[in-house]
Amino acid sequence: MSKKIVGIIISILTIIILIGGTIYLIELNKNPQTPVEPNEEEKSNTNAAINNGTNNDINIVLSLEDKITENTAWCGTFNLIWNDLKNNLAKQDIEFTPQLETVKNLNKGTFNTSHLSKDSYYKTYGVPSLALKQEIEKAIKEKFDETSDILDSFDWENHGPEDYFLYAMLKKQFEFPNVFTELEDGKFGNYENVKYFGIDASTEEAVRNQVEVLYYNSKNDFAVKLLTKQNDEVIITRGSQKETFKEIYEEVEQKDEKYEGNHNFEKIDTLKVPNIKFDLKKEIEELENKQFEFANKEVYHIGKALQTIQFELDKKGGKIKSEAGMMVDKAAIMLPEEPREFSIDDTFTMFLKEEGKDLPYFATKIANITKVQK
Repeated sequence: MSKKIVGIIISILTIIILIGGTIYLIELNKNPQTPVEPNEEEKSNTNAAINNGTNNDINIVLSLEDKITENTAWCGTFNLIWNDLKNNLAKQDIEFTPQLETVKNLNKGTFNTSHLSKDSYYKTYGVPSLALKQEIEKAIKEKFDETSDILDSFDWENHGPEDYFLYAMLKKQFEFPNVFTELEDGKFGNYENVKYFGIDASTEEAVRNQVEVLYYNSKNDFAVKLLTKQNDEVIITRGSQKETFKEIYEEVEQKDEKYEGNHNFEKIDTLKVPNIKFDLKKEIEELENKQFEFANKEVYHIGKALQTIQFELDKKGGKIKSEAGMMVDKAAIMLPEEPREFSIDDTFTMFLKEEGKDLPYFATKIANITKVQK
């Protein structure tokens, strides 16, 4: 074969390769690759972030008696302002129509200022105004060196002299006498790479002495108390099937009293507690715009209610900050209830009955209106 023919063939092949490559690049840009599925390490890191509270999918309940779900938090700040609303302003139980279970629980007043030291909370109420807002801001700055996360969410200028704003802040910080051991990352349920602190074979005796065993029935049914430098106790329990925080706490107390085992945390015992951090804010819409009466028969409704809970716990100690605020407005006249729509525009059943008789004398169920209407 002559060199001329070989050159022609090579040139043709080169052109074909160039054309094919160009087409491939064009198609690749048209159809980008499917995103790569995250590997197990990436998945576990995501799981750990969720477990450590950066995902704030946590419910807030308003009282110790409210039923709880798997991820739930409660703090007594809302109870403090509710007690002021009920006892000092309304001077009677708050009654909605229909009454809400959570309002029944709040009216019980189970949690009150007797369960707190005075240096851990601030509360007040008064006629809504910018002056009241500034008074609150000054008070929490002086007492806690804090600013508010909720005050700017309320309207302070469009209220009458018979309206009220109620507010409370709780702030606590505690340290363990000795720092717990930082443990290896581990599993929490189905989550991987969760950060833990606690006690293992290497932990000093002084750290063990700041843990009290309340009871231990199995690795899935126990309660321990972590002591702090302050007057705060961290009580942690597993295994309860109760439906409210109040019931769980009462169960812990009962089991502790009956437990005849060793309450000391021995050298062979281990403790593993996950680091916790969350920052919650909830508008309590289920309480808003529902009418109720004060004892003097004046009609009020809650215009807006907010609560926040910020909590952290690690090997050194923990801290909590919580706020609650509620705007309560007087209604000049009874506000209209939410409209109810009684539209018979789909399948229905009808009865005809004589007054005073036990049974109807006629009944019909209509699904196809064309059968009864031209």
